[in-house]
Amino acid sequence: MAIILKLTLHSEFETYDFAHQLAQCAQLINNCIVIYLEGDLGIGKTTLARGFIQFYGFDRVKSPTYSLVESYINDKVNIHHFDCYRLSDAQELEYIGIREYLAPNHIQLIEWANLGKGMIAPADMVIKITNDFDKRELEIIAYTQVGSQLLTCINL
Repeated sequence: MAIILKLTLHSEFETYDFAHQLAQCAQLINNCIVIYLEGDLGIGKTTLARGFIQFYGFDRVKSPTYSLVESYINDKVNIHHFDCYRLSDAQELEYIGIREYLAPNHIQLIEWANLGKGMIAPADMVIKITNDFDKRELEIIAYTQVGSQLLTCINL
């Protein structure tokens, strides 16, 4: 059973604020977390991921568009930001050892997850981003217990 929350963000600052809140909630979970970020090109998926990652103290966050994955590891967290947009074959994810990124206390943020179908883990949470003039609409869907924990935390 999926649980859905809808939010409206009116600025890039609000996007970062939401991302920080989500990251803060993720700190409370000791399992692997898989979050899909969905939406058109330029809609704000990487902005949301950047805000999430920066919450953990990583100042320099770059888009994984050309490298496929960028990892951010410190004594608090293991975050792996994937961008599957340039995948020519989902099998490429197997070559980079995507299953190794599923250990406890690892977080996967995955853009263009549909292009990695069959190789990536099912989502605990999906964040669908759409643009309505000067605001972003988020539809946040929790598919697992981990996703429900995150959703409950950010909805307080």
